[in-house]
Amino acid sequence: MKKTILVAALLLAISNNMQAQLVKFGIKAGVNYANQTGTNVTVNSGNYNKDAITSYHAGLVAEIKLLDSFSIQPELLYSTQGATYKYAATEFKNELGYLSIPVLAKINLNKVVSLELGPQASFLLSERNDFDVEDANTFDFAVVGGLGFNITNHFFLQARYGLGLTDASKDAEVKNSVVQVSAGFKF
Repeated sequence: MKKTILVAALLLAISNNMQAQLVKFGIKAGVNYANQTGTNVTVNSGNYNKDAITSYHAGLVAEIKLLDSFSIQPELLYSTQGATYKYAATEFKNELGYLSIPVLAKINLNKVVSLELGPQASFLLSERNDFDVEDANTFDFAVVGGLGFNITNHFFLQARYGLGLTDASKDAEVKNSVVQVSAGFKF
């Protein structure tokens, strides 16, 4: 009986240790440099020029290790994107708040650097602008890619580019475009 309990406890400890190595959870936050690409927006027969905005993102990260050099990394982020539009003396800022869900293939090039590529689905949670128009589409689909850097076993940095594939606005053919730089911690 004692041997059975000892073997069961040993198998449970090994199983927990293997599970902890296969799945890691974490948090991350960072800066967005966001813009909208595509045709110029026409409002009241005027063409507006677009400029990028600086905003932020924050959320949760999971890393599911499938092989020594390959993982799947789903994330759940709040991310603000958009652009500033200028026409003559008129300027307005359009800031869109999304719940973004990237699911990335993470290829470890070595112990420090990894390549991250995959799709991202985003759902519009808020729209803040200076011109009292709510014309943003509620869903945004993008492809994202970038590099990850493991500074320690727990602390990491990421640099990523996201290119929207769907129109961000109902009234203009513009797509979201964002460069993200993040820092995070895995437990």
